This record gives sequence, structure tokens and C-alpha cells, in this order.
Amino acid sequence: MLEEGQVAYGFDVEVAGSFEAVRGRVVEALKGQGFGVLTEIDVSATLKAKLGKDMPRYNILGACNPVLAEKAISAEPDIGLLLPCNVVVSETPKGAIKVAFMDPVSVLALVNNASVTEVGWQVRAKLEAVRDALTATSP
Repeated sequence: MLEEGQVAYGFDVEVAGSFEAVRGRVVEALKGQGFGVLTEIDVSATLKAKLGKDMPRYNILGACNPVLAEKAISAEPDIGLLLPCNVVVSETPKGAIKVAFMDPVSVLALVNNASVTEVGWQVRAKLEAVRDALTATSP
């Protein structure tokens, strides 16, 4: 059963600190699990520039663990359509900082390939370790 605010394709945690500090801690925790951030999209700045709309801060980090990405691509060459793993750092309407993680098990289940599913479980364990590191180091 999903908790209120949870989605079937991801999991999240609120983290104490400023947006910039939490974002930095997310990047460092990802590195600690073998991920690099390949892309970063500042959605709030883009919507402001393109549409004149204000919204709370919202960044999408495209994270990749090269070892696990290679395993997934070897098992399913078109898996790149579902990569990288997205991690969202956002400011809630109440001013809290939330970090949300794509659930690779749910997303990669679309492929229906046992080898890819196994990689999904490995990635999920690493992303859960990132989440746990963020809560363990909250100021």
C-alpha cells in the first residue's frame, strides 16, 4: 500500500537544510553509490524563462551508475529509453526540501526481461542507500 504522497514509480524523503545544501548532499551521496549526475534540469527556472511562471524550486538530476547501466544495455539494447535514473530535488509549497527517486524496479519492469529486472533491484538498493544517507546526515 502506498503512503499518502507516494507514487508507484518512485519513493521520496524530506531532508532538512537549504535547497542548495540538500542538492549538494544528494550529488555527493549519489557519488558514494557509484552514480554520476549526467544532466540537471532546473525546471523552475525554465518555466520562469519560457512561460513567465513562478513555482517552487524543482531540479531533475539524471543520475547514472556506469557499471549497472552497461549491464542493463547489454541485456536490453533499447533500455536507454528508460535511462538515466531521475532524482528530483524540490521545494514543497510549505518550504520543505523533498528528494524523490525514480523506482528502477517499477520502471524497468516495463521491459519484461529477468536480467534487466535484476539490475533494477541493484539500482534500487543503491538509491535507497542514497536516501538513507541523506536522512542519516540531516543537520
